[in-house]
Amino acid sequence: MLSARSLFQEIVDDDSAYQLFCSIAASGEAQGGWENGRIAALVPESMRALAPRIARHGADEDKHGRIFNALLAKRGLEPLPVPPETDYTMLLERHGIGLAHEKLRRDEPLTEEDIVVYLSHSRVTEQRAADQMDMLVRYFGDHPEVGRAIRMISRDEDNHLAYCHEELLGLAAAGHGRTIHRVLRDSALAEIKVYRDVSLAVMAHMGRLLHWSPPKSAALAAGVRGVYAYERFGGWHRMIGLAMPERRGALDGPPVPAPAV
Repeated sequence: MLSARSLFQEIVDDDSAYQLFCSIAASGEAQGGWENGRIAALVPESMRALAPRIARHGADEDKHGRIFNALLAKRGLEPLPVPPETDYTMLLERHGIGLAHEKLRRDEPLTEEDIVVYLSHSRVTEQRAADQMDMLVRYFGDHPEVGRAIRMISRDEDNHLAYCHEELLGLAAAGHGRTIHRVLRDSALAEIKVYRDVSLAVMAHMGRLLHWSPPKSAALAAGVRGVYAYERFGGWHRMIGLAMPERRGALDGPPVPAPAV
């Protein structure tokens, strides 16, 4: 029977599939770390109070990249180049979602609207990350090899999502509500398409590495498309709602060190 648990177990049990999975995850986290670091450095003067939290967000994502690379090293594996069709972050940028890397490479302060766009985009992508990590904790939180890392990353993703909610609510109260609503909607509708395409690409690579039969590959691809259909016809709304989180100030203070893996 096909399930998220059995699929991930196959990946963890096979060195080649595990190598690709961890490489994709490490690359995405490293890109996110760089983006947040640049945004923290370029925050406009009127929003400088946000800079330490944005920097903390970036430091957490850098840490996650190091964790995935450490998981590879523990098996004696090297990171692989990430196939471009599986590069979630760069594909989102190509769809015009978030802040362009070209802008972040300049040493010019960002605008208040840029920060609103960044936080709105992050609210959408952090929802995806938190949901995925919740699932992995449910199935593999006690796994002897990956459980500890998964639990820490999941806690961080929950904090990142809480931070996005809190900051966006504050910005909405300060008069940015219309922009936030527009960017959240546009980001969510683009993200679900990119997530579908990346998921199909990852499944294709995994199918080749794990020698899946054509019926199994077709069933998994149908599952990915089914998730997209659900999200396109209403499920995306969960990615744009805002509510004050139970934990306020989730990114105040220094990053939590990475665990030994």
